[in-house]
Amino acid sequence: MRVPDIRVLGIDPGLTRCGWGVVEGRPGARPTALGVGVVRTSPDLDLELRLLEVHTAVTALLREHRPAAMAIERVFHQNNRGTATGTAQAAGVAALAAAQADVPVAWHTPSEVKAAISGNGRADKDQVTLMVTRVLGLATPPKPADAADALALAVCHVWRAPAQDRLRVAALAGGIGAPVRPTTLPRWTGISR
Repeated sequence: MRVPDIRVLGIDPGLTRCGWGVVEGRPGARPTALGVGVVRTSPDLDLELRLLEVHTAVTALLREHRPAAMAIERVFHQNNRGTATGTAQAAGVAALAAAQADVPVAWHTPSEVKAAISGNGRADKDQVTLMVTRVLGLATPPKPADAADALALAVCHVWRAPAQDRLRVAALAGGIGAPVRPTTLPRWTGISR
């Protein structure tokens, strides 16, 4: 049985540079890059305006590309606390945009993404960019690294999501874990005044 292609929007969260990449494919086949870029915000803006810019841009990407899922990098720690906070905030507004569009979100760790794309969970930025370029058959490497990381996230999800879903179903059938109930939240219509 052939697994159908899935379209994924990968997000490498950041306040100054938030990388994005859209990939379509299925496990065992070469995926196709459909779009890649970076959302930039000025450090001169107030935090809430920077977050609004990221949210607005991600919302536009969701409308344009209509992904079946969004893959966001899960960051456990960074050396710079301020950077970690901004990264988490950007990830949060991206996830919010996905929820508003009724697009499921998957969170992948950096080592999981690196292992999926390069076979090495400790690969450096250059190795990830090189492998993203090769795997997607791109003529030139995506720049900056945030864009390459976003494509790597999307590829990771395309390749791993079906297997993860099968494992989850098997675990539930064996009585392991709680059943996951799909829920649809009411569509957000704005703040009532």
